[in-house]
Amino acid sequence: MIKITFPDGSVREFDKGTTPYQIAESISPRLAADSLAAAVNGAVQDMTRPIEQDASIKFYKWDDAEGKHAFWHTSSHLLAEALEALYPGIKFGIGPAIENGFYYDVDSPTPITEADLATIEKKMQELSRNKEQLVRREVAKAEALETFTAKGDQYKVELISDLEDGTISFYTNGSFTDLCRGPHIPNTGYIKAIKLTSVAGAYWRGNEKNKMLTRIYGISFPKKSMLDEYVQMMEEAKKRDHRKLGKDLELFTFSQRVGQGLPLWLPKGAALRDRLEQFLRGVQKEYGYQQVITPHIGNKELYVTSGHYAKYGKDSFQPIHTPIEGEEYLLKPMNCPHHCEIYRSKPRSYKELPVRLAEFGTVYRYEQSGELHGLTRVRGFTQDDAHLFVRPDQLLEEFERVIDIVLYIFKTLKFDNYTAQVSLRDPDNREKYIGSDENWEKAESAIIRAAAEKGLNTVVEYGEAAFYGPKLDFMVKDAIGRKWQLGTIQVDYNLPERFDLTYKGADDRLHRPIMIHRAPFGSMERFVAVLLEHTGGKFPLWLSPDQVVVLPISEKFNDYAHEVAELLNRSDIRAQVDDRNEKIGRKIRDNELKRIPYLLIVGEKEQAERLVSVRAQGEGDKGQMTLDAFRDMLSGLVRDEIEANKMNK
Repeated sequence: MIKITFPDGSVREFDKGTTPYQIAESISPRLAADSLAAAVNGAVQDMTRPIEQDASIKFYKWDDAEGKHAFWHTSSHLLAEALEALYPGIKFGIGPAIENGFYYDVDSPTPITEADLATIEKKMQELSRNKEQLVRREVAKAEALETFTAKGDQYKVELISDLEDGTISFYTNGSFTDLCRGPHIPNTGYIKAIKLTSVAGAYWRGNEKNKMLTRIYGISFPKKSMLDEYVQMMEEAKKRDHRKLGKDLELFTFSQRVGQGLPLWLPKGAALRDRLEQFLRGVQKEYGYQQVITPHIGNKELYVTSGHYAKYGKDSFQPIHTPIEGEEYLLKPMNCPHHCEIYRSKPRSYKELPVRLAEFGTVYRYEQSGELHGLTRVRGFTQDDAHLFVRPDQLLEEFERVIDIVLYIFKTLKFDNYTAQVSLRDPDNREKYIGSDENWEKAESAIIRAAAEKGLNTVVEYGEAAFYGPKLDFMVKDAIGRKWQLGTIQVDYNLPERFDLTYKGADDRLHRPIMIHRAPFGSMERFVAVLLEHTGGKFPLWLSPDQVVVLPISEKFNDYAHEVAELLNRSDIRAQVDDRNEKIGRKIRDNELKRIPYLLIVGEKEQAERLVSVRAQGEGDKGQMTLDAFRDMLSGLVRDEIEANKMNK
């Protein structure tokens, strides 16, 4: 017999070899039917995999991330089974579950296009109805190599070659067998609704020197109604796509001549970004931050010292060689090493700490071209970066003050649905990280305690820490329910050691400060993209690139329209004139599509009586007002928004 401990602390005995499914069924047939995977001693596994020793157990359903992961992982195997049936000779790369759905990278003798997805979907649905079990089998490395060498699948052979004997397992569903660790759901019958969403190219193992494979993306659900809701959400997401809105609102653009992943901010976008920066600068000033500016490049040795070159050198732009032999520079991939050098620029006393250095610093990373996506994944981006150098007795208070800043920004910009993710080391792969276990434990404890004292809704994710320290990442849901990572705070004992940072204590001895890294926006590019999609381009009045557009009914009233705009601009109201030779109905439609909050229509009566006819975004006609009354109303609305923002603190 084995003892099984449940989440509530209760313990029951079962026969050795009992499966999680059988344990769930002994509690309730409904629990067994709804459970997609189980954590056994903390490791997620199949519901059908026998348990051979005493263990703790936890069941995961569809609403759990682990449940969805197993469901979508199985769906990727179902996709592969369908592809193997439809495209004889096809070879398979990898097919993981991702945050929303799954994909499989394949090398097909026959090209697969978007037009083929419906046929593949139909085959997947046919196979799912067979309720094929996912059968796990552990195999020796030699057998695994022989199996896929015989199939001529060089991609699986390459993956197996990197694995240790005794760690290899196969999963079989129907006629398809794959190299896989799992976990999987009990059978394919759980998959009731499938949608293959797109086809893309992906280099094998993310290396541009390797062959380009075909990546097929999909998503699946246990109920058709869930798929219908998802399709509806995706239609809404298309309307909110920041790339489309950025073009429509004239905020940013890209140029192949400038280079992939290097955004160009247009005047309206630059003005929007500047207002966000000024907003944060004002907050930082109240919290005692000092602004600094650092170069866009740095000596390679700077990043060798910090450890960034060893970790991210492959993802950086190639070194810049100077005329001096052996001298190399890099485009700046991170701001923190530069800020360490600013801290080191003079001796520090314990009385000076905390030192809070802030910079809107532009950094550069060579992302693969296939991974670039609008403003959310670029090669050059500006971080709202700051680094705080604190004494140990200041760490908790300063960390909590940074949390206050992040929450203030979220409240001001109406990001009301968020979770704080405590990102810790992977306990099974500590060689990925630098620094002592003692320092890591102190840093992790500080983050967990600060989050608890602030009453944050938290989840813990192992393996998501930065290489130099744990993090508190803020995961935000936007207006249509998609999750984004915005804002991060990190505790770092390691860079102060690497850069030999010190301060003189009250005991007249040298001590090591602790660093807090923080970026409430994350990056200006990504934040603007998420804000665009969250608001659908309908920014709050204080932030809107254009607050008012004046529409003359005909060219006879252009002069009055420009007079109105000039008066408003002198009152710090952002106004422009649409004096195109178009009908007024067309002008109204075009400017409403630009999400401009207020349209002012002027004609003969308005000019004669110094009036404006007001039309509000989403509200329609608001009637006529005197120009002075409209100016005072709008100034008051902006002032009220700004005052409301201050009250959010």
